Amino acid sequence: MPLRTEDGRPHPQALLSRISSEEPGSRGRLKVFLGYAAGVGKTYSMLKAGHQQLEQGVRVLLGLVETHNRPDTHALLEGLPLLPRQNGEFDLDGCLELKPELVLVDELAHSNPPGARHPKRYQDVEEVLNAGIDVYTTVNVQHLESLNDAVWQVTGVKVRETIPDTFLDRADSISLIDLPPDELLSRLREG
Repeated sequence: MPLRTEDGRPHPQALLSRISSEEPGSRGRLKVFLGYAAGVGKTYSMLKAGHQQLEQGVRVLLGLVETHNRPDTHALLEGLPLLPRQNGEFDLDGCLELKPELVLVDELAHSNPPGARHPKRYQDVEEVLNAGIDVYTTVNVQHLESLNDAVWQVTGVKVRETIPDTFLDRADSISLIDLPPDELLSRLREG
């Protein structure tokens, strides 16, 4: 059976074979909180969803969260078990050792420091997912690789931290987080 159709798309039978050969539940589920800009409430929404999971008896772990000194967001850290940072970064090995059911990892497109196992945080998340742990994470649209040139043309800013679109394609769920422009500008002025 061919892996691809004549027009280059994955062959449906090949996809079904791959899905049926994978162990059920062997890979964690990925939920992405996607925003069009910083400050729209992605982290806040992710933390609220983490609390909901905790209330349902799921073993949740705060892998890495940046509150950006927003009091409402910071207050949501309360009651969620925290994974200590490793040299200021996400402790991948600590997370894998603790094996929570769900880990919250902010800023998916972040670049890891030199010497880290993976150059990018999304690669850390991939390893966590492959270990069978569910992940909630956040990212802005300007960090999608395919939009890099468009963002640069519109804003004049070259975004250096990106994730491949294929990573987002693998998400089990995407929650779009949005604010009206006036409200976003007000929030940004307030810090």
